Amino acid sequence: MNTYQPQSAAKATPTLADLPEDAAEHFAGYAVLGLPFSSGHYLAFRDFPMSSVGPGYRSVWHRTPGGEWTIYANTAPEFSCARYFGAAVQHTVETDVDIQWSGPFTAVITVPGVLDWRLQLGTSAATSMLTAMAVRMPETLWRNELVLRAMGAFAGPLLNAGRMKVSGVVPNGQTFQAQPRQFWVVTDSQATIGGEDAGKPGPLEVQDHLADFWLPQRGLFGARVGVRFPSTAHPSENVSVRAGKKQAA
Repeated sequence: MNTYQPQSAAKATPTLADLPEDAAEHFAGYAVLGLPFSSGHYLAFRDFPMSSVGPGYRSVWHRTPGGEWTIYANTAPEFSCARYFGAAVQHTVETDVDIQWSGPFTAVITVPGVLDWRLQLGTSAATSMLTAMAVRMPETLWRNELVLRAMGAFAGPLLNAGRMKVSGVVPNGQTFQAQPRQFWVVTDSQATIGGEDAGKPGPLEVQDHLADFWLPQRGLFGARVGVRFPSTAHPSENVSVRAGKKQAA
């Protein structure tokens, strides 16, 4: 098995023993870090089968051309991305989220009745270089804020993805440290959102961000992704809504 193919890397599911033993909240799995469309739509995907706070989950993030965000997840918001990003999104919906691989570099992500999203992945000189560096970084460096700030500043221009940060503060107030160890680019994609074609992949006119988490301006896929939330900040009360439009705080 070639773990440098995205399908096999994604299926190399981590175990609870792989999560660091400390007081931080931890998640592990793989992700479409983000994919912008020239129409203004934006999509991201997370498959984190390992979680220190509850059941593993899958989620899709969707931004409309008007800038309105929805997080779809197959578990309750308090156990998924909304635990950290709920304060910055307009809707959180608990629903099925699925991914099916049709080959080593091709996948389809679906949210029933909402999304049909096809992905073609590939490598580049930049993703190969970052993967070679990241897989060799010791755990101590992944927790070093100076190293993480430098990594984000280096990776964004190298990947032609705009501004990127792998540490900082999320909208609900917690601090985060992202640890992506394998990278691929999205070479092609088609998405139907609510029955409408999202158009061609392409950068947003203005790069978007959710607090310190900047959404890449180029489609990127990551495997062996760890995310650590070392702070003790409490989640927003807004994430307790299981489905539909988020209630006002």
